[in-house]
Amino acid sequence: MGPLIIIAAGGTGGHMFPARAFADAIVARGGRVALVTDPRGKRYTEGFPAEEVLILPVTNADEGGIKGKIDAGFAVMKSLNLVGPFIKSHDPAAIIGFGGYPTFPVLFSSGKIPVIVHEQNAVLGRVNRLFQGKAVSIASGFAQLDGLEHPEKHVVVGNPVRQPIVDARLDGYPDLSSGNLRILVTGGSQGARVLGSIVPQAIASLPEHLRARLFVSHQVREEQCDFARDTYTEAGVQCEVWPFFKDMADRLAKSHLVIGRAGASTVSETAVVGRPAILVPLPGATNDHQTFNAEALASVGAADVIKENEFTVDALAQLLENLLTAPDELQKRAKAARAVGKPDAAEALADLVFAAIQQDA
Repeated sequence: MGPLIIIAAGGTGGHMFPARAFADAIVARGGRVALVTDPRGKRYTEGFPAEEVLILPVTNADEGGIKGKIDAGFAVMKSLNLVGPFIKSHDPAAIIGFGGYPTFPVLFSSGKIPVIVHEQNAVLGRVNRLFQGKAVSIASGFAQLDGLEHPEKHVVVGNPVRQPIVDARLDGYPDLSSGNLRILVTGGSQGARVLGSIVPQAIASLPEHLRARLFVSHQVREEQCDFARDTYTEAGVQCEVWPFFKDMADRLAKSHLVIGRAGASTVSETAVVGRPAILVPLPGATNDHQTFNAEALASVGAADVIKENEFTVDALAQLLENLLTAPDELQKRAKAARAVGKPDAAEALADLVFAAIQQDA
């Protein structure tokens, strides 16, 4: 049997999607994986190629005040008691941490097993920052990596993306000759309230001749679905509005423009497929990492970045009108995005992990 690798990842799509893409690459090479995540991550485990999944009761220490911190401390202690036997029973050849709270007890309990950390964002997260000294390699999704104290270990591999996203890259930029335009709006795996409010109103305020050419796919928080759908419909804009799209790769492939937050997965998938974007970084993101993520596209002219406090209906409407009436500019930005995409990130990360295993043998 091939070597077994334990994957530890927080329970959001930003952690779990890259972890899944990496796991698929490992299994395709004859390796095996086991997964450790938290209760939120359970919804992403369907189809995950893990021999076993351990769900840890870890919680966010920043929530719930003093009681929250106490509860989080007890949760970590309980998790450590669960992780030790899990690691021992699987005897992994390596452990890779994708960040997030459940990664802490796994990396803490790793002993002499080779540890690799992968940072999806352009700023090291708390757990990855804490264990960068222990890690044999620090892989990252972006060339910029703030908080790095061991540059000699840093390897830029990109963010692993799901195979359907890689396949969508082959389609190229959608034809513009018909005049029809498709916009994909995504708030990431956790949604974004501001996008659910501002974007429909901005699109509804566009000139009628432009609205008639649009089809909007909008992933929005469930409580905002009716508002967004009604706003588009009353403005005569064709739309599909849902809290979650299972066919995100297909929608991204068909889109001419992406509007979204600047989470690592959103930025990386947009780059891999090659789509121009309007990005609105989450202002409360730890160490403002979404602003740094967005810079990967903005710096090459592939995206406009708007601060949330400047993200108004009028500002977005004006930007949209400028972009949607300039097909040459859209194509130029799409080409720039594609040029910085890393469709082989999962394979590059697998190479790094197998190299660590061989070095430890």
